[in-house]
Amino acid sequence: MLRIFSRTMVSNSLVKPVRVILISDRYLNQQKGLPRVPVPPLRKTCEGYLSALEPIIEENEWKRAKQLVEAFMKRGGVGEELQRSLEKKACNTVNWVNLWGKLEYFGNRSPVVINANVQIACPRLDFRDKQGQIRCAAKLIVALLEFKTTIENETLPAENLGGKPLCMEQYSQLLSTCRIPGLERDSVVFHAKIGNPPKHITVVYNSQFFVVEVYHNDGTPLTVDQLCVQMESICTSTSETNTEPVGILTTLDRDSWSKAYLSLKDQTNKESLSAIERSIFTLCLDRAIPRESDKYGTCDCHLITHGGGSQWNSANRWFDKSLQIIVAEDGSWGLNLIHVVADGAVSMALTDYLVASMKKPEMRQASILPLPMPQKLHFHVTPDIKEIIEQAKRSMDRNIQNFDLSVMVFDHFGKNYLKAHNMSPDAFIQMAIQLACYRMNKQVCASYEAVSQRMFRHGRVSLLLSTTSVSAAFVKAFDDPEKQKIDLLEKAIKTHKENIKAVIHQVDENSGYSLCYSIHNSHFIIEMATSNTHKRRNTRHLIQNMKDALLDMRALLEQAPRAT
Repeated sequence: MLRIFSRTMVSNSLVKPVRVILISDRYLNQQKGLPRVPVPPLRKTCEGYLSALEPIIEENEWKRAKQLVEAFMKRGGVGEELQRSLEKKACNTVNWVNLWGKLEYFGNRSPVVINANVQIACPRLDFRDKQGQIRCAAKLIVALLEFKTTIENETLPAENLGGKPLCMEQYSQLLSTCRIPGLERDSVVFHAKIGNPPKHITVVYNSQFFVVEVYHNDGTPLTVDQLCVQMESICTSTSETNTEPVGILTTLDRDSWSKAYLSLKDQTNKESLSAIERSIFTLCLDRAIPRESDKYGTCDCHLITHGGGSQWNSANRWFDKSLQIIVAEDGSWGLNLIHVVADGAVSMALTDYLVASMKKPEMRQASILPLPMPQKLHFHVTPDIKEIIEQAKRSMDRNIQNFDLSVMVFDHFGKNYLKAHNMSPDAFIQMAIQLACYRMNKQVCASYEAVSQRMFRHGRVSLLLSTTSVSAAFVKAFDDPEKQKIDLLEKAIKTHKENIKAVIHQVDENSGYSLCYSIHNSHFIIEMATSNTHKRRNTRHLIQNMKDALLDMRALLEQAPRAT
């Protein structure tokens, strides 16, 4: 069965068609008053499950599923027993949804690169040389430290969505955090909450790691000019290329990486690993990757997602780090984050802050105080580890070869046009996704999207199953000239909006296509990815079908009288 997972990446919002309001208040003040995620009644959960199955399976299969669900809900049966256990767990847990989500997340043994991490490619900056790269990196470090101060001082504006305060906990997890590989299940360590907060970052250049202290002894941060001196020192000291690229190990599947991690038990290795894991964040100074046709920034997305391969920048990373800031020599830059610390809305809020900071006028300040030299981190690589590094290179290159990514800027219309027709932009795009998939595969796809749950304490995201019986009726009727389609579209969009309000939690699926889109006044940006090992999947084909679906649905709106 074809599955589509979509998420909306909009500045300061995730999926909800309501603007996030910033409130000048100490952001942790509102945490205690946030409600816990409720456990939905058993019957509601089961009815929702059957409704989700109805449009995507055959009628005889659905009838059989209905019989099984009715037996599951029988009075005194296993359903009631499990419901009581879940309600008990919810009473003793701040957020029961997160509990199961983390168990599933850390139990996944696939590589985090491509499969799990969040990546955000930012608008390319106007430089094409090493000096521009260094200055850009220094400005981003300063901006990140300023953002860090707002988190630590609780001066980060509190966020409010539709009149409801939002949980701000994710911001405190963005920095000084690292995922740690485990033999059966990974873990995450928040070093900012343990002992003295770290005062250094790690910088990666030519696949070599350096510790850079970013605060003076009096606690003031280094200036842009001082950081430029540090970056130049690193770039001029790493001419040798015979150092083993240990960072490539973080691209392995989690079982292989956890075994290799335990093998790095030499004291030198332990100290280097600790320095990386404890650092505030990792800065990756990349080489520019080859570009062919890159009309919509597809190459930038590849760079930020995986680095371009073992011959380019894939070893110039530590993919377990909570936050990596990536800056290439050709002006490309972006963020790569581990998903367990923050969701799309929080990641985008940080990105917005950094993008805005890069546009501010720069104050030049001469470096007067002596600066400690960056410290190179050393690794003792045994023959066994060296062989695993070679395996990691081959595995990473193979995974990239199987990674199918397409990006489209759809500039025919945007949010303003749809609002003029009283259409929810998010719901409209969701219907276009389903129509494109139906045309491509001649079957209704199982589509679902992320919905923010930050109105609850420690809330993250839930998954809305956006394929419904009414959306299925719409896509099946669309190319039938005898069918009335505008009413079906309006009904499908209304149902989608109602479901967003009601959604609590659904089980994640991780196969099929992953689709990310941002909604703007006059255009949409659509990014689509999948594994091309599956012969029936092709992002370029699907993204073209989606473009056609959006245009055809606009034509449908033009034919209908506009609501007043």
